[in-house]
Amino acid sequence: QVQLVESGGGLVQAGGSLRLSCLASGRTFSNYAMGWFRQAPVKEREFVATISWSGGNTYYADSVKGRFTISGDNAKNTVYLQMNSLKPEDTAVYYCAAKGTFLSSQVYFRTNEYDLWGQGTQVTVSS
Repeated sequence: QVQLVESGGGLVQAGGSLRLSCLASGRTFSNYAMGWFRQAPVKEREFVATISWSGGNTYYADSVKGRFTISGDNAKNTVYLQMNSLKPEDTAVYYCAAKGTFLSSQVYFRTNEYDLWGQGTQVTVSS
C-alpha cells in the first residue's frame, strides 16, 4: 500500500513561490498517475494539476496554468508542485493524490478517480 505525505506548505506573500513535495512510501511508486488538488474554506476540493506515471503528460487547471508546474522523480518516489507568482486566491489546503493505472500516458482530473490521498499541506498567500 502506498502512503502519501505532503510537505512544503507555508505562508508567502503575493508574487512569491513555494514548492510542494509529495513523498510516496510503501511499495513501488511506478504505475501511478499523480495529481494535486486544493480545498479552500467552505469550497469544494478542486483539481490543480496532474502528471501521468510516465511523466510525459501533464495538465493544469486554467487558474494555475503558466504559474504552477508539476513534476515527478520516480527514483525519489516524489512528485512536486512548483508554484510561482502566487495569489491570495491560491490560499488553500493542497492535497496530493495517486491513481493506480497501467496506462502510462493517462492523466486524471476528478477527485473520485484517485485511489490514495495525502493528509494535505496548508498554503497561505498574503496580499
